[in-house]
Amino acid sequence: MTALFPRSSFIGFDPLLDELSRLSRQNDSYPPHNVVKIDDKTYCVELALAGFKQNELSIEVNDRTMIVSGEHFTDSREYVHKGISAKKFRRVFTLSEYVHVGMADLVDGILSIQLNIVLPEEKQPRKIQIGSTQAKAELLVE
Repeated sequence: MTALFPRSSFIGFDPLLDELSRLSRQNDSYPPHNVVKIDDKTYCVELALAGFKQNELSIEVNDRTMIVSGEHFTDSREYVHKGISAKKFRRVFTLSEYVHVGMADLVDGILSIQLNIVLPEEKQPRKIQIGSTQAKAELLVE
C-alpha cells in the first residue's frame, strides 16, 4: 500500500498534518530520526547515522523541502558479520512556509539539524493599545 506522503516529514504545520505525516512514516524507518521541539520557535531534527562521516552526508534545502541524504564510500574491509547498516538513503522533510534550516552538526553518530520558525513582522503577534477615541480625534484635528 502506498503511503499518503511517502518518505516525507512535515515540520511547522498544524497538528492534523503532523498526525498524517506520522501515519505515513510507519513503514519508513531508515535512518531512524527524532523531531525535537526545543521551544516555540526552534526544532531539531536528529538522524541516527552510525558509521557515516560528514563528507558522506548531504543536506539540501529547496523552497520548502529539506532533503537529507547519505551514501558510504566504498569499504574494502571483509566483514564476518555486518549488522550496522551502510545503505544509501534519502530522507525528505517538508517544511512550513516560515521554517528556516539553521546549523547542522554530526556528533557521536547523530546528525542534528536546527530548524527555526521565523515569522515576518506582519505575522508576529502584537499588542493593540487601548485608548480613548476622543484623544485620537483631537490628534487628527491638530
